Amino acid sequence: MVIFDVIIIGGGPAGLNAGVVLGRCRRSVLLFDTGSYRNKDSHGMHNYLTRDDIEPTEFIKICHEELKKYSVQRLNKTIVHAHKNDDGIFMVRDSEGTLYESKKLLVATGLTDNLPEIEGFKEFYGKSIHHCPYCDGWEVSNKRIGVYARNKPGWKLALSMKNWSDHVVLYTDGKINVKPAQQKQLTANGVTVITLSIKKVEGNGKLEKIVFKNGTEAPCDAIFFVNGFKQQCDLAETFGCEMTGKGAVYANKMQQTNIPGLYVAGDVAREMHFVVVASAEGAKAGVNINKELQQEVIEKNLKSKLATAK
Repeated sequence: MVIFDVIIIGGGPAGLNAGVVLGRCRRSVLLFDTGSYRNKDSHGMHNYLTRDDIEPTEFIKICHEELKKYSVQRLNKTIVHAHKNDDGIFMVRDSEGTLYESKKLLVATGLTDNLPEIEGFKEFYGKSIHHCPYCDGWEVSNKRIGVYARNKPGWKLALSMKNWSDHVVLYTDGKINVKPAQQKQLTANGVTVITLSIKKVEGNGKLEKIVFKNGTEAPCDAIFFVNGFKQQCDLAETFGCEMTGKGAVYANKMQQTNIPGLYVAGDVAREMHFVVVASAEGAKAGVNINKELQQEVIEKNLKSKLATAK
């Protein structure tokens, strides 16, 4: 069986950029990509110089063309299991039962947002409903913005949205979860809190209103929500990787986990979920993986040379 230098699990910006870096280092790289991306429903990417407002699908298409230049192999398969054998080799198995081996492993599978179970929410997600104001706040400047927060505190997000509009309302969907001190800040900054239970969201192509279970309605042009997220896969966790309190994989500044040879990059490991940040972490992981492989060859050759000298 061929032992690759590196297997990358995850075909988003982090995994793709790591693949380019390692390909340029003349490493044998196998990248697994399920085609399931967190921002696939987004109307456009932002905060990425030269790529502002590009559609995510077009961005990925460009990335795939660049991978080809460096002979990075890409497979559209789902990895269901991975472990490290007694020889320190990573064993990766796909959903069809095929086994692959590598010296190093990079997990860059990203996150999935927990969408509220509200009629219409999923349909408007990425178009009029978003999770990141830095990514989509500009597009709804001065519009009627709603902040949805039922299961998690949303007062900080609501206050931050005043940066983009004076028309901000915090919706808690049946919960009374705003503390008195928080309410004072919201009131002082002109943020209204509505605790009515939400039935659905409606609009013609774009969000126009929120419909409550009591039959009343509220006009709304965009919603930013805080409802948590989850790992797209639990590979890193099953390895025994250390996790942060918010469910991300802990990695040092070199993108290394506490498991030797196992790296993580992108949303799977960080709380600042920008495409440009994920790409940068993928590049950093690629460089450090290459350095580790280089050092192993140097030490192996030195050991061989000393043994021959004896």
